[in-house]
Amino acid sequence: MNINKNNTPQPPHSDQDNEVNELDKILFFKILEKEEKKELLALSEIINYKKGDIIISEGEIQPCIFVVIKGTVNVIVKEKSGKEVFICAIGAGDVFGEAGIFLKVKRTAKVISTENTILLKLERENMLGFIKKHKDAGIKLLMLIIFSLLRKLREANQEIAFERKSDITQEDIDSIINDFVY
Repeated sequence: MNINKNNTPQPPHSDQDNEVNELDKILFFKILEKEEKKELLALSEIINYKKGDIIISEGEIQPCIFVVIKGTVNVIVKEKSGKEVFICAIGAGDVFGEAGIFLKVKRTAKVISTENTILLKLERENMLGFIKKHKDAGIKLLMLIIFSLLRKLREANQEIAFERKSDITQEDIDSIINDFVY
């Protein structure tokens, strides 16, 4: 079903095949058979967001995963001081909110659209039903989700390693101070 961010139903598309063909550009759908794509699309919601719309609020519980069909979203976390920190941008073809499929926990980040964005939202119950009915396709989707999580973990590890590598030591600070004082 096609809805906008206010959960207002939009006129249905006259040709589901056109939607399926458009989604074929996205890996999440490319790996599925045509009938599986149609079924997964029927179980999902296509939501249009405007620039600046909040998709996920940090701390809320949402048992769903999102696939970016068009546009870009930013992932932001809030430090203890209240300052918001940019984590990453996620674009067309990428997924986010993977934890919502596996765990009933609070979201750890806020996600905001950076431009007019179209997302596919898939609720946990619908995904589990799809996996039970289409085991092979379900395994493929779960592998893609795991791959996405591992890629994000690798990027986070690389960033941490870079930050540690670039940390200034006390010797560096002493050297700078000595240059100014003496």
